[in-house]
Amino acid sequence: MNLARRHFLQLAAAATACSAIVPIALAQSYPTRPVRWIVGYPPVGATDITARLIGQWLSERLGQPFVIENRAGASGNIGTEAVAKAAPDGYTLLLVNAGNTINESFYEKLNFAFLRDIAAVASIVRVPLVMLTNPSTPIRTVPEFVAFAKSNRGKLNMASPGIGTPHHVAGELFKMMANIEMIHVPYRGSAPALIDLIGGQVHVAFDTTTAAIEYVRSGKLRALAVTTAERSEALPDVPTMADFIPGYEATGWYGVGAPKSTPAEIIDKLNREINAALADANVKARLDALGATVVAGSPAEFAKFMTEETEKWAKVVKFSGIKAQ
Repeated sequence: MNLARRHFLQLAAAATACSAIVPIALAQSYPTRPVRWIVGYPPVGATDITARLIGQWLSERLGQPFVIENRAGASGNIGTEAVAKAAPDGYTLLLVNAGNTINESFYEKLNFAFLRDIAAVASIVRVPLVMLTNPSTPIRTVPEFVAFAKSNRGKLNMASPGIGTPHHVAGELFKMMANIEMIHVPYRGSAPALIDLIGGQVHVAFDTTTAAIEYVRSGKLRALAVTTAERSEALPDVPTMADFIPGYEATGWYGVGAPKSTPAEIIDKLNREINAALADANVKARLDALGATVVAGSPAEFAKFMTEETEKWAKVVKFSGIKAQ
């Protein structure tokens, strides 16, 4: 019996050792075939450019194609659901962004739960939004805008690229923290919203530096503040919103997610390679040209950030009462 028991324990120990080695071996050989990287938006704009830039880096470093697959629709939910339901083997990734954390509370019924079903892999960049007005108005600062809004309660219009977009909820956060009223006017994208702001049909908009910077530089729009905690390198003379409303912060951001239960060894490998890309001068320069700031970090740090963003926007959605239509 003692010999049999000893033999059993030896086999059990060997099995345990093998089970620990297998994930490491899988990660070392990963990837052995093409990887799908799903982007829940059309193949235009900063979202797609960011994915293709990092995808090219990963393809070259890891020796397999990282194929960008655009699955647009439902504010990114179609693409997110596809990844949430994919096999957790590292061969399906998601370009995650601020919209994912807003959608969690903005949509009442989804076939997935973002934080439950998507694992954080790596942060890529954060992009400031800019509070914009028409330069024909006498308003030149955020305090002047707040004072004007309070004396003209309910008469100001705020444009956005659509209900529930990061641009929209950034404006709702501003309304909440500044204790002012504005009428939301949703458009089908940034371009028509900014055109109407230039034309004076609306009074204010929050948009990305990517969309707004040339209008600001040409004098067609006036930038009152950026929404990040620090000033933007692209608009160094523009103050932050927190300079006037302490604690305010709203950013656009991009990162990488994977189906929950994807092996940690594969997630760590992807994280290391993405961080290496963000440290590369050429990659960083191309991201800087989008008005973005690279943000490297661990999967745990990115998961914490996604949780904090989801909780913050849930409060804003509840306060504003906005609903998906």
